[in-house]
Amino acid sequence: MNSGYQFDVIVVGAGHAGVEAAYSCAKMGSKTALISLTLSKIGYMPCNPAIGGIGKGHIVFEISALGGLMPQLCTKTYLQARMLNTKKGPAVHGLRLQIDKVAYAQEAQKRLKATENLTLIEGMVEKLVQDNQGKLCGVVLKDGTEISAKSIVLTTGTFLNGLVHIGLHNYPSGREDEEPVINLTHSLRSLGIAMGRLKTGTPPRLLRSSINWDLLEKQEADNLDSLFEFYPHQTTTKRDCYITHTNEKVHEIIRKNAHLSPILRKEITGTGPRYCPSIEDKITRFAGKTAHQVFVEPESESTDWIYPNGLSTSLPLEVQKQYIQAIKGFENAEIVRAGYAIEYDFAFPNQLKHTLEVKKVPGLFLAGQLNGTTGYEEAAGQGLIAGINAHLHAHNLPPFMLDRTESYIGVMIDDLVTFGVDEPYRMFTSRAERRLLLRQDNVFLRLTDKAYHLGMINEQFYKDFAQEKALIATTIESLKKGHNSTALLRLFNENEHPERILQAEGYTNLTVRNCQTIQASIKYAPYIEREEKEVERLKNYQTMKIPVTFDYINCDGLSMELRHKCIKHAPQTIAQASLIPGMTPAALSLLILKVTLAQK
Repeated sequence: MNSGYQFDVIVVGAGHAGVEAAYSCAKMGSKTALISLTLSKIGYMPCNPAIGGIGKGHIVFEISALGGLMPQLCTKTYLQARMLNTKKGPAVHGLRLQIDKVAYAQEAQKRLKATENLTLIEGMVEKLVQDNQGKLCGVVLKDGTEISAKSIVLTTGTFLNGLVHIGLHNYPSGREDEEPVINLTHSLRSLGIAMGRLKTGTPPRLLRSSINWDLLEKQEADNLDSLFEFYPHQTTTKRDCYITHTNEKVHEIIRKNAHLSPILRKEITGTGPRYCPSIEDKITRFAGKTAHQVFVEPESESTDWIYPNGLSTSLPLEVQKQYIQAIKGFENAEIVRAGYAIEYDFAFPNQLKHTLEVKKVPGLFLAGQLNGTTGYEEAAGQGLIAGINAHLHAHNLPPFMLDRTESYIGVMIDDLVTFGVDEPYRMFTSRAERRLLLRQDNVFLRLTDKAYHLGMINEQFYKDFAQEKALIATTIESLKKGHNSTALLRLFNENEHPERILQAEGYTNLTVRNCQTIQASIKYAPYIEREEKEVERLKNYQTMKIPVTFDYINCDGLSMELRHKCIKHAPQTIAQASLIPGMTPAALSLLILKVTLAQK
């Protein structure tokens, strides 16, 4: 390929996956090109202006521990901070930040422009190019520009053949009236990559001054001493969030206009997200429910747009106005932008390796919604791993992979490449079998060593981390050897703050996160030890092959449901069988025994 533009890595698309991919490649030393349709939209949030939550927040913490950019941008641009699920155990706590979407994109662009080894290019990629030996070697832009590289990361979001639906009207668009990418899907298919169709959507945006805030329930923020980053940060609230609800009148308006919804008319071929359905879908699926929560969230300090989270729709604008104004507090609400549904092409992710490299096309990595996921956090986590591996591939270095027993990112990627998707994938803590080991508070202990060896964090960060790691270890040892049984007993009490207990005992150099780690390590020690032993046991068996002819139907002891699931998924190894939904440790032990007997 003849070109004046030559790079180690090309990243196509500059949403949250593309930002992390480009940042990690450049940070590790690759000469990197980040190609975006519009440079001013780099890091843009087209949907919910928030980052984190239960499960999703775990991914952002892991991006932080691995040296990624998203957590740093969050600290700079959040409007409100809340820690969710605090009445439950530490494994399922979830930090969620309301984000200033305008400031976030501006900060992302500022940071990327200042990143060494990174070049930002505005343009549309239309074709992937191979050399005479069939090796991937670059891309061609719509204007004919050729750019070569050793590795390519595609993070195209909803832009591949994007089609927006508002009522019975639809039109090609990648996002918010942006130009769709038409020809790249053909290029991917020509490389033997199987493609499918998915759907997502957004709610209408409302004018702040048109809302009656006195009628809404205020959602209180939390005072926290740290966010997703390693270093402490005392939180402040810059904008409040509120809650309202739909009602029977709202539901009746939507039911009367169901014939105008392309979702309910089944005119949208793409499958929508199960856990974030449109309002018309919710009312149809949960017909007996008289009200649904609506989270009323600010989009930015610099705009008057409000995001009514929970009202995603494909209904016509006039119908949107009717049902919006039937909601408490929205009686005089003005819509500044209509909600819409969008369907787009994606690549079935079971065609990927755990590095997110396409099996059939060495050097090509896919990340984000292109892999069938939904959410900024899932996209960023994939982008980070794809970027790291694109750099490693470009320099002929060994690949980097995360195991599902050591990270939520590992869980997500393993789910995607092992089982694929038939609907947009969203992360939940319930997807992790070892979630007691994968808490928010111990994320740096789990992953920062890996980040350091990859070159993703600097010496000072690693030095500070090492000191904290040693402090946590010596404190736990001191508590276990001490004779103050009262302090230990208090650490078993969920209602007491561990930092208060430890400070009273003279441990004053600990952060809240450190104290939570110490409490969990002591309180859940038997369970953690059991999980660690289970992980090791499964590692010993994970490569055990299951014969193709194995008779699941007559596998006494397995439930009939699990027998049929095993037949459907046809796991080749015990490791793959362990991931089948509903496969309990007891069922897996039985399967190991039956396979062992079958091989004799």
